[in-house]
Amino acid sequence: MEEHSDYYVYVYIDPRNFEAFYYGKGKGNRKKAHLVDKKESKKVDRNKSIKNEVHLNIIKVIAKNLTEDQAFLIEATLIWKSGESLTNDVAGHLSRKFRAHDTLHLDLSGFDFRNGLYFVNVGEGQHRCWEDCKQYGFLSAGQDPKYSKPLKKTEVGDYVVAYLKGKGT
Repeated sequence: MEEHSDYYVYVYIDPRNFEAFYYGKGKGNRKKAHLVDKKESKKVDRNKSIKNEVHLNIIKVIAKNLTEDQAFLIEATLIWKSGESLTNDVAGHLSRKFRAHDTLHLDLSGFDFRNGLYFVNVGEGQHRCWEDCKQYGFLSAGQDPKYSKPLKKTEVGDYVVAYLKGKGT
């Protein structure tokens, strides 16, 4: 069964400087709903200011005939790309899949490296010792699932950096 494709993504543009200040996704008449919104927000304040000064809001549809999932992705991408200059209260439903906006200068595992990077505090204890890890080629992260669970996410080709307390990496 194919999803309905009657969603769209729209933008509010300030006619005083032609700056995009809000991106949204919707269907039907959703794009105009913000014009009558009464709750306190930066978007409502900007719309009021525009209405008081020039009496004209510019609302443009950017993409149409979308599934809801497509609309969510496009909306989140536009919000991410615009950064802090928008009046959107949230970054979009898929925003957790985007790298943090102020990290473009960093190389991040999962974004800039094909392989994952994991740090493991090996420790010495009743059930493991560093010499066994080296000899048999394994790492163990403790009996408690909060320590061992991250290791279960590793895949072939990932980098694992072992730390042994008092010895370093």
